[in-house]
Amino acid sequence: MTQEDILKALGNVQEPDLGSDIVSLNMVKDVQINGNDVSFTIVLTTPACPMKDLMRNAAINAVRLLVNKEANVQVNFTANTNSKRTDPGQILPKVKNIIAVVSGKGGVGKSTVSANLALALAQGGASVGLMDADIYGPSVPIMFGVRGERPKMMAGGEKGLIVPLERYGIKLMSIGLLVDEKNAVVWRGPMASSAIKQFVTDVFWDELDYLVIDMPPGTGDIHLTLMQTVPVTGVIVVTTPQDVALADAKKGIAMFGQAQIKVPIIGIVENMSYFTPAELPNNKYYIFGKEGGKKLAEEYDIPFLGQIPLVQSIREGGDKGMPIMMTDDEITKSAFSDFAGLAARSIAMRNASLEASRVIEVVA
Repeated sequence: MTQEDILKALGNVQEPDLGSDIVSLNMVKDVQINGNDVSFTIVLTTPACPMKDLMRNAAINAVRLLVNKEANVQVNFTANTNSKRTDPGQILPKVKNIIAVVSGKGGVGKSTVSANLALALAQGGASVGLMDADIYGPSVPIMFGVRGERPKMMAGGEKGLIVPLERYGIKLMSIGLLVDEKNAVVWRGPMASSAIKQFVTDVFWDELDYLVIDMPPGTGDIHLTLMQTVPVTGVIVVTTPQDVALADAKKGIAMFGQAQIKVPIIGIVENMSYFTPAELPNNKYYIFGKEGGKKLAEEYDIPFLGQIPLVQSIREGGDKGMPIMMTDDEITKSAFSDFAGLAARSIAMRNASLEASRVIEVVA
């Protein structure tokens, strides 16, 4: 066996999302041969790649079928999260992907989805930050058990930089970490927009594969400010199956699809899809309707990223400062893990096939 033989065989293994073989995409590294033992490394486009096992099996079969049926094949994986930005030297230069999690209306569980998405991506091996951009209703301090804690400052910039808190392996920033939670944030739009700019420019996010931004509900000033400040890679829309939530989700999709904005929709995730009682884990009760989010995704030809059940432990975990991804509830965690994997996959496909993300210019 030679290295040329191995690479020729692996040229038949397709990267499922990018539509080409892993050799042409320069994803195969460090081929080692010792008798019948063969090892090599496949460089994934994201640590959270849900196609990892499929690619491993395809690579092993290719070597055994086309090179040596007696080969002992060891497939290793590493990841180099792909990115596509027009301004790598400007704001957040070390953040590869900026993902805004949005909803047309409040109460659909957007913050819960954002928190557990960030944690699931981190558990997949990615470096992740979570920015709570919901100025008027911040929830990150409660959901991560950091109420009352304050971020520190470090030297940098003109006035210094805020150092995000770290919890469960991800970096956190929220207005709730800077003001007393008993006080209401009574700000006009320009003040809220200014705070969002500071969360981007005056916070030391450093190197991240993904910065997940939990946006306020609706479509307003803060959304426009964010997109005018940083190149947003894409948007994840959260909805519930009921018609009222779907109608508002359509408005969010329409906003990001406008010609002067044109930010890609990474996908739609349906929260509170069905209720499963703890004592009847195999039962599903469709309290808010059935598959509304899936039908919406099909209507707009947008990737459907999965269904998150309405489970008591999700709510309890958020209230106790321990999101469901940090618990032992493997059944519920799998819903978020699957969702995060599909989201990472959709982001990789967006970066491979669409133009670079950019800072938008909106003319009033």
